Amino acid sequence: MSVSLPLPPTKTSRRLVLGVLTLMLLLALVVAAGTGQLQIPANEVIGSLLHKVGLDWGALPSHPQGEATLWQVRFPRLVMAALVGAALACAGAVMQGVFGNPLAEPGVVGVSSGAAVAAAAVIVFDLATFGAWTVALAAFIGGLVTTFAVYLLARDNGRTEVVTLVLTGVAINAMAGAALAFLMFLGDTSAREEIIFWQMGSLNGARNEQVAIVLPIALLGIVASILIARKLDLLALGDKAARHVGIDVEKLRILAIVVVAVLTAAAVSFAGIIAFVGLIIPHLMRMVVGPGHRALVPASALGGAVLLVFADLWARTAIAFADLPIGMVTSLIGGPVFFWLLRRARRTAGGWA
Repeated sequence: MSVSLPLPPTKTSRRLVLGVLTLMLLLALVVAAGTGQLQIPANEVIGSLLHKVGLDWGALPSHPQGEATLWQVRFPRLVMAALVGAALACAGAVMQGVFGNPLAEPGVVGVSSGAAVAAAAVIVFDLATFGAWTVALAAFIGGLVTTFAVYLLARDNGRTEVVTLVLTGVAINAMAGAALAFLMFLGDTSAREEIIFWQMGSLNGARNEQVAIVLPIALLGIVASILIARKLDLLALGDKAARHVGIDVEKLRILAIVVVAVLTAAAVSFAGIIAFVGLIIPHLMRMVVGPGHRALVPASALGGAVLLVFADLWARTAIAFADLPIGMVTSLIGGPVFFWLLRRARRTAGGWA
């Protein structure tokens, strides 16, 4: 039996794809939760989850430290990985839709670079106004402020052209890179190492308190993305055609940029910069479900969550007693995949316009 891709844009196809991706995510979470220096069988992982929700089914972890390992270390980290992956991939799908550009990703509007500068400033000047939350809070605010600066600088006469917005983002990213280099010059060796490590991305040390902050923000952003999906489909016809059918293009563009900024800032504030998830996952999902955003946005969110859970699993198990930066892992996977997508687009459609 052969399946032709993308699948037809029907409710059955959408439900099938989303169902398969949901199962893949659940499987990834169970496998990752049981894998590590302390191996916990899958039935004990599931048993621990069921007991936690009040169902006295299945076996609890037999190792004395099994429960503590699952609930204090692995589950917070895995849930954070899924949330960050979903947020970045969903933001990427919205960015590509609102810009009408297949190369668009959340970093284009300066979220990641702004967050990095703010986090680096906190580290270099040893600020601790909000205790352990200072770096994450500064990164979140830095990402949002930079995004809105890009938008305001690109806006002229009440309108924002996509090309101007992208080019403004390129300029702001370059300035943020210079600011980051200056901060690293000012910092001592310890501060430089901390900045470099933050930039490479890591989910090591994720805690339930952090998950409790990222969870509602990510869910709110994903729901907002799904709600504007139909308008993004109309925007794909072009600005004039979208206005002709009653879409307020400028308002939609502002709303989409706000959603992207919030999703990305929430993700990078606790995990650092994680590249390629927002770029390649929407392309891969588009190959399966087609260009319609009503299927593409939730499929990208689920696909991003699956990718980052597996990437994090590899990052903490590839080398014994070492935790690789997850940003390095996603770049290692994303680079070749993006090159393959580029070659495929050139072969099948003459390339990306």
